[in-house]
Amino acid sequence: MSHSILTEETVLLNADAKNKEEAIRLAGQLLVDQGCVEPSYIERMLEREQSLTTYIGNSVAIPHGTEEGKKNILRSGISILQIPGGVDFGDGQTAKILIGIAGKGDEHMEILSKIALVCAEEESVDKMVHAQSKEELLSLFDEVN
Repeated sequence: MSHSILTEETVLLNADAKNKEEAIRLAGQLLVDQGCVEPSYIERMLEREQSLTTYIGNSVAIPHGTEEGKKNILRSGISILQIPGGVDFGDGQTAKILIGIAGKGDEHMEILSKIALVCAEEESVDKMVHAQSKEELLSLFDEVN
């Protein structure tokens, strides 16, 4: 996976979020800070979550914007939030890894499929949850081609 999309600057370890809205805002802010999206994209991420949960199982949620939010994307980017304490995503689902996605154009599906491959393995997710460094966490994505 291209490191221009996923960098140490867009990874936050040991994050603490009181609820899923706060967690999604943190994931979105990492994308804003790296110049991937306009601040308004965070609102599109929250809208998406209200209409359809982005929790995909295995303690992972992949918040991303609505179709309308695509115009707020400046360039593709991914943010990763490690929340060891977990955050409630409703229906008894607890996310410990949030992967914020902003895909420009057709890159969106390619990004999602690579993330899905990593997150399908419970062992990989467990390694992400317990990663002690950003390098350790990012190395799990290096193995996906």
